[in-house]
Amino acid sequence: MKAEKLYQNLEKDFDLAHCKDDWSQMDFNDFISDNFKQRYMGLLADNSKEIKKVYTAVFPSKEVINIILESGERDALLFVHHPMVWDINNEEGPFKNTDKGLLQKLKEKRISIYNLHTSLDRIGEYSTCVTLANAIQLENQKGFYEYFGHYAGIIGDTEMKNIKQLVEKIKSAVGHEVKLWQYGSDEINNQKVGVIGGGGTDIKALRELDEKGINTFVTGVTRPSKDFQPALEAHSFAEEKGINMIGATHYSTEKFACIAMVDYFKKLGLEAEFITDKPDFNDMDYGMR
Repeated sequence: MKAEKLYQNLEKDFDLAHCKDDWSQMDFNDFISDNFKQRYMGLLADNSKEIKKVYTAVFPSKEVINIILESGERDALLFVHHPMVWDINNEEGPFKNTDKGLLQKLKEKRISIYNLHTSLDRIGEYSTCVTLANAIQLENQKGFYEYFGHYAGIIGDTEMKNIKQLVEKIKSAVGHEVKLWQYGSDEINNQKVGVIGGGGTDIKALRELDEKGINTFVTGVTRPSKDFQPALEAHSFAEEKGINMIGATHYSTEKFACIAMVDYFKKLGLEAEFITDKPDFNDMDYGMR
């Protein structure tokens, strides 16, 4: 498929004209397209005229890019949810720039990078919140938590009656241990659960849940970092209001969207593959393994 045609499809299907984002902290080097520098979404690295295969991933990590490079593939696209690499322990901030050497190698092999962040967080068939809610089998889904002008969270009904059962459900879905911050009752109020993929530990989201009488919240990053005051405030509010929080890492709560995007590209007639990366268990709490 012609790269330009693919980008037009993504632009239209994910309504980028009505989305906003901000990645102004990035190193806007020569490998980053002018289009991305202007609006922080869409075509990140413009290296190919023809797309023969698409790889999807949550972050453009060294591990992900090396898998693509080692495949020998050319004229391909790396589709990512985030345009930067995640490292919660990074002293300069949790998002890091992709290595320039790797960006050069991608250019040499005519492999472009395309990013959808807020446009993939907003509620829709492929969104992070909907695919996470589906993964833990929430029914009667409704949106909540406005983020960059659109709902980025889901409230849904669960068959689970208590928090321990839900924890086991989430562990099964993500494939690893999760962190329960039990600030409230064992019982899930009205069997309703709120979910936001990624970094959803936000006092605004918790206030909305509390107003609706919901005491169970699932997200990715729950670490109460002393360097990030909003997270501490969110934990304090959750404890005060008796809202249980479950953390399952940034990567693992958003990977379902990138897995679902494989089907999106296949429907366009393209070969597509999700590249598995590693979750950072420190997202849930300090020193977790």
